[in-house]
Amino acid sequence: MIQQFTAIYKKHGKWFSAWVEEIPGVNTQGRTLKEAKENLKEALLLVIEVNRAMSRKETTGQIIREPLKISV
Repeated sequence: MIQQFTAIYKKHGKWFSAWVEEIPGVNTQGRTLKEAKENLKEALLLVIEVNRAMSRKETTGQIIREPLKISV
């Protein structure tokens, strides 16, 4: 499934900072814009992976887990 997020890039001197607008905590930096983009994709995947793992570990009892699709 392809999901779309908004990536923000800002140049600070010789570095680029980068973050995902919709998900707090997904941020990184890179020496080049290309590096910042690559790092941001990796950071987003890691945050999603960790959030899923934490949710599954902390969830007890009867639950319903299903895909959620939204259109904006």
